[in-house]
Order: sequence, then structure tokens, then C-alpha cells
Amino acid sequence: MFIQLTNVSKTYPNGVRALIDASLRINKGEFVFLVGASGAGKSTIIKLLFREERASRGQVMINGKNLNRLREGRVPYLRRNTGIIFQDFKLLPTKSVHDNVAFALQVVGTSSREIREKVPAVLSLVGLEKKAEFLPTQLSGGEQQRVCIARAVVNNPSLVLADEPTGNLDPDTSWDIMNLLLDINKRGTTIVMASHARDIVDSLRKRVVAMERGRILRDEEKGGYGSES
Repeated sequence: MFIQLTNVSKTYPNGVRALIDASLRINKGEFVFLVGASGAGKSTIIKLLFREERASRGQVMINGKNLNRLREGRVPYLRRNTGIIFQDFKLLPTKSVHDNVAFALQVVGTSSREIREKVPAVLSLVGLEKKAEFLPTQLSGGEQQRVCIARAVVNNPSLVLADEPTGNLDPDTSWDIMNLLLDINKRGTTIVMASHARDIVDSLRKRVVAMERGRILRDEEKGGYGSES
């Protein structure tokens, strides 16, 4: 078992019940879409898996580790093996493409030699090797998201979490990003992606976990955005 949520509930301090008794298993190497309307609980699952939030009740396990009981000092070690891609990019505006990606390595203590090797390689993977010295403001939205993907995978994580990564992109660019994520998944990386992109979800026929008001309503292999019934 790679990821397991068991009877997980999450209530925020303002009283919002974001997750209610959610149970979910995700095996190594899977590609899983989390779908549902805004407020369904998709982003909360992403935040729990990244330990940005803790469950109010239940267990969140990754590779046998209970994230609720994980000491704060161990959280950076969890994140070394977990990449995250945001809808709004969250790039450092005054740093170049190269330095945005390198920063993800620097914060976990990677040597300068490794950084010099890894950053060009991952920029080549996402097709940005010729724009290494550009600033984020000099890039298109799709290119900025490619930088985010490079930053997420430069540590060669076993898990990538993507929270609406195509939400701010046009359809053609969205498919470019999806094809890149599919290639990364084929290399053995587990991907959990929250998405509103009905056309993408319906076309790819990956595993789909449908959510509504904090509850998991449907979990289908080769599923679609809407119910198959």
C-alpha cells in the first residue's frame, strides 16, 4: 500500500466540514483524478497528503507513516519525496527559471554539484532548457506551469500532487501539460490530480474519485467525470 486514508474527516477552525469519513487507497504508480465541484474536498485531500493540514479524525498514511503523528521536524523529509503543482504556479518572481527549480533542491540540502546536474536535465524534460535564464514574467502561462512541474519532479519524488494544474490554461496548453504529466506517470511516479477539466478526465479514462461536500461518492477504474450509471 502506498497511500491510505481511513475514515478521514477534516473540520476547519471556521466550522467548515471539508471531509467527512473519507476512505481511499492509492497504489504506487497510479494516476488518480479527484473530481467534484468547488468545496467538494479535493484540495483538502491534497493538503493532507502534503501535510499542509492534519486530519481532524482518521488516519492518513503514506508508505506506512501516519502523517497525523509525524513530528514537524520530519515533514521536510516527507516533502522531499512528494512534488506539488499548484494552479497559480507560486513561482519566485525575481528568480530565473533555473533558480526557481534549483531552489527546490537547495531547501533540502542538495549539493551544488547535484544541482548543476539535475536542473538542466529536468528543464530538458519539460522543454524549457533554452529558457533557463528567463524570469517567470517572460514566460507564457503554459511555460510557467512547466517550470512548476520541473520544480515538482526535480527531486525524483515517488508522488506528485497536482491541484488544478490546468485551471488557468487554454485547452491546447492544458493538453500539453497533461501529456507531460502522463509521461512522468509512465516513469513510475504516482500522480494524484484534482481537476475540473471534464474533457481531460473523460478522454483519459484514468481512475476517478468523485467527491461532493466532503464525501467520496464514487471511485472508478477507467472512470469519467460524470457518473457512469
